[in-house]
Amino acid sequence: MEAKESRDNWPAEASIEELAQLAGTAGANVVGKLIQRLPMPSRTHYLGKGKLEELIALKSSLNYDVVIFDDELTPLQQRNLEEALKVKVIDRVALILDIFARRAHTHEGQLQVELAQHQYLLPRLAGQWSHLERLGGGIGTRGPGESQLETDRRLIRRKIHRLKTQLEEVRKHRALYRQKRSRSGLPVVALVGYTNSGKSTLLNALCQADVFTEDKLFATLDPTTRRLTLPDQRTVLVTDTVGFIRKLPPTIVSAFRATLEELDEAALLLHVVDLASPDAAEQCRTVEAILGDLHLLGKPRITALNKIDLLLGNDRDWDETSALNYLSDKSPGEDTVLISAIRKWGLARLRELISHTLTTASHPSLTPSK
Repeated sequence: MEAKESRDNWPAEASIEELAQLAGTAGANVVGKLIQRLPMPSRTHYLGKGKLEELIALKSSLNYDVVIFDDELTPLQQRNLEEALKVKVIDRVALILDIFARRAHTHEGQLQVELAQHQYLLPRLAGQWSHLERLGGGIGTRGPGESQLETDRRLIRRKIHRLKTQLEEVRKHRALYRQKRSRSGLPVVALVGYTNSGKSTLLNALCQADVFTEDKLFATLDPTTRRLTLPDQRTVLVTDTVGFIRKLPPTIVSAFRATLEELDEAALLLHVVDLASPDAAEQCRTVEAILGDLHLLGKPRITALNKIDLLLGNDRDWDETSALNYLSDKSPGEDTVLISAIRKWGLARLRELISHTLTTASHPSLTPSK
């Protein structure tokens, strides 16, 4: 459900299609999609009156029991929509948090997701007790609902504080681990990219790893590090981090601070791009914006244009050499390489480029002058 044109460069249709993929990843069966273009969402219902009536009318034919909105709803909008639609209403943030909760397997990942969920829930507690608030009681408006609401807020704030304390311990542990790793002299190459761009598949292909992969958004969530030997016989550590996505909830960025600090410590960022995606350009801009927010744009970087096998026709059998030659015009820069992680095409060139980039980053005088 999209109620306005995106504030970024994403067309509404592409955004709603991505929302449907997110819903599928969460286990939902999508029965319909609805788009409304408004200069600004309705303050009370997000949708305009006519579109809301259309959505209500669709219930009899589609028999939906959940409506998902492609934006973060205010507590008022969510409560009013549920009253009008008589079904559960969730927004993009809640959907992503649900997927993260399913995908987090390590203790750290579970702590991060739980913190983000509680931070999301705290301002939305009022709606949970609106039926009791109407009872009133005592002087003024103080009633059983308000008392329960205050109790729940206090409990959630305590839980948030406890989770932040635990994650701070994780952050300190990670800092000590990074110091130890730094003393070992092994540089870190961090994989970054839009979700489902093929980062985990690339990690498996480069390092003979066994990281779980699946053709779904956020198939893997917990960071994984493996060793890689480069052509010059140097050993580096390659780390797969959480995938990015547009409208990434601030609560997620905040909760995953300890994990994202891995990017700050990396000697090189390897940006993996799904070249076969029709939204590849917009996905790249989203990754650039998030890296900018994390103050990481100054890091040495390589761009790996992945999934080139999906761009080739099926009229003949393609081998690595013919595929790379055919698509050579798709690789515009010296810091860009064409690859197919699933077929292991272009990986030799990628290893060489990683080695060269790390060398020039360590010894800037070796970089050719322009």
